[in-house]
Amino acid sequence: MSDQAVIGYREDRPKVVITDYDYGDVDIERAILEKVGAEVIALQAKSEADLFEAAKDCAAMMNQYARIGRETISRMEKCEVIARYGVGVDIVDVKCATEHNILVTNVLDYCTEEVADHAIALWMTLARKLPDYDRATHAGIWKWQSGQPVKRLRGSTMGVVSFGKIGQAIAARAQSFGVNVIAFDPFLSEEVAAQHGAELVSKSELLARSDYILMQAPMTPETRHFLSDAEFAAMKPGAILVNTGRGPTVDNQALFRALTDGHLASAGLDDPEEEPAKRAQWSPDDNPIFTLPNVIVTPHAAYYSEESITAARVGAATQVAKVLTGQAPDFPVNADALLEATS
Repeated sequence: MSDQAVIGYREDRPKVVITDYDYGDVDIERAILEKVGAEVIALQAKSEADLFEAAKDCAAMMNQYARIGRETISRMEKCEVIARYGVGVDIVDVKCATEHNILVTNVLDYCTEEVADHAIALWMTLARKLPDYDRATHAGIWKWQSGQPVKRLRGSTMGVVSFGKIGQAIAARAQSFGVNVIAFDPFLSEEVAAQHGAELVSKSELLARSDYILMQAPMTPETRHFLSDAEFAAMKPGAILVNTGRGPTVDNQALFRALTDGHLASAGLDDPEEEPAKRAQWSPDDNPIFTLPNVIVTPHAAYYSEESITAARVGAATQVAKVLTGQAPDFPVNADALLEATS
């Protein structure tokens, strides 16, 4: 079969730029995109300026951690779609893309189970004081008191911030341990929350009532430092925080103060506020959170399983392939806004 016989082949060989990736290769993406006649250019951009040259003539851009902002988008002359490897699009200037008639896509539902599992794993690890026991036994201390105090889970209250699919999956898991679930989500109805066994409450009520707070909030201007000094002071003494949402939704300096003054018991973070993967240079010395024994930090790994990584890569590349061949993508982010702009 000749190249011209490949479905969707385009003689102009549209260029698809992958801004950055840590998968080891881009073979999955190439396999999907070369079938529709595209040329794949893989970069490892650590600053937006690294994208300027490639932006000019690209037909599509895909990003994992690198930000695609106004300065990049304004240089695009041929781009049809910006595809995000994942759910959140806070690192894409969606408004600017819409102004330039560029579709933005993401990948939904590829890691719901993984993130919910990870959140519960962090919660259980901290609630049952496993790090304390582990350190003690490795030091030759064989006492149940080395983790004291440990509180019974059944009958306690878990507050979930952002009660979408992942928040609901977290709740289902927590309820199997006899935990009462309350939730804060200004975009959700009480009826939907009740269908998943949760009581919808205000932010202040969630802070006051929760023994454990599990954050799953997306990154928006409104959620930046959603938890800071005032919020930590409003929490129950001895509360545990788990954040498997975006790092900057939790003010790490305020969290450090709440943990060191003893008001909070512990915290599990899947990403610190500075989001190291988005930086060219990073050291844990930059954040005092990493000095605390009552904090667990994982490297933005909550979404990870071998299956979910494959799903994200296939999903993102498929969105681009569909757009480049004139098909509607499965996960458009700004399609309605584009339609309004052209009507």
